[in-house]
Amino acid sequence: MSMFRRFVYLLALAREGHFGRAAETCHVSQPTLSNAIRQLEEELRVPIVERGQKFAGFTPEGLKVLEYARRIIAERDGLHQELAALSQGLSGHLRIGAIPTALPAVPHVLARFAERYPQIRSSIASLSSREIQRDLDTFELDAAVTYLDNEPLANVRTVPLYSERYFLLARREQVSEGATSIPWAAAAELPLCLLTPDMQNRRIANAAFRMADRSVTPLMETNSVATLYMVVRSGPCAAVVPGQLLTVVTPHPDLVALPLTEPDLTYAVGLAYADREPPAPLAAALAAVAAEDSLAARIRTTTAEALAPWLRR
Repeated sequence: MSMFRRFVYLLALAREGHFGRAAETCHVSQPTLSNAIRQLEEELRVPIVERGQKFAGFTPEGLKVLEYARRIIAERDGLHQELAALSQGLSGHLRIGAIPTALPAVPHVLARFAERYPQIRSSIASLSSREIQRDLDTFELDAAVTYLDNEPLANVRTVPLYSERYFLLARREQVSEGATSIPWAAAAELPLCLLTPDMQNRRIANAAFRMADRSVTPLMETNSVATLYMVVRSGPCAAVVPGQLLTVVTPHPDLVALPLTEPDLTYAVGLAYADREPPAPLAAALAAVAAEDSLAARIRTTTAEALAPWLRR
C-alpha cells in the first residue's frame, strides 16, 4: 500500500474521529484502515494514534504527521489538477466556505466562474470565520468568502469583493416617522435579535455598541441570518442586519431598514485562499475571476438596486 493511500486513511480518521466511519468514507473495511495506520506508525517509528477502546485522538507525533499528510495530499491533488488542465482544461471539485452574511454575494462569483470553467463542480458551506480559518489551514477548503479587515485570516491571499454595511431592520412603529438613519446608541434602546456571539458579525455589532457607549443584551439570538428577518417580521424585536440580507428578502410595508450611524462602519468582504506557492489551481482560477473589475461592479450595482426599495420612505 502506498504512503499516499495511508495518508488518505489518516485524514479520513481525523475528519470522522472514528475508525468505523473513516473506513466507510474510504470504502474499505475497518481492519484495513487500522492496519494501514499501524503500518504508517511502524514505517515512521512513532505512535500516531492514542489507542484505547475507541479512537481517543492523536499523539503529539501523530499531529505532526497529520500536518504533513494534509500538505502532501493537497499538493498531490493540485498536481493532478494541473496535469489534467494541460490536456482537457481545468476540472475538479471546488470547495468554498462563506460566512452566512456573505452567502447572497457568492452566486455572483460562482456564476462567472461556471461560465469560464464548466467542467468544475462547486460546493458551498456556510461557516463562521473561525471555521473558515481552520478549514483553509487543513486544506478542507479551496477558498472562502469572508471578512478581510476585521479579525483578518492568517496565511491567506485575498481579493476584495464588496464593503459590508449595517442596518437596523425594524417595524415602522419602532422608529421615528421619516427617519433615514439611526445611531447605534438609539438602536440599543430597542428589543433586539442579534446573531450569536460565535459569529463575527455579532462581534462587529458589539464593538459598534461599545463605540456608542452602550452595552446590549439581546432579547433573542440566532445563528441564522434569515431568521433575523423572520423575527422582525413577526415582532417584537428589531435586528442589526448586513446589507446583503436585504438583497434576498422582499421589502415589507410594515418594515423599514435604516443605515446605522455614529459610528458609520463598513468592513471589506472578499475571497480568501491559502497562501501557497504555487497556489492551488482551482483557487487561483477562482481568484482571477473574483479580481475582475466587472464582477465587483456587478455586485455593487445589484446590491444598490436591491437596497433601493428598502431605503425609500
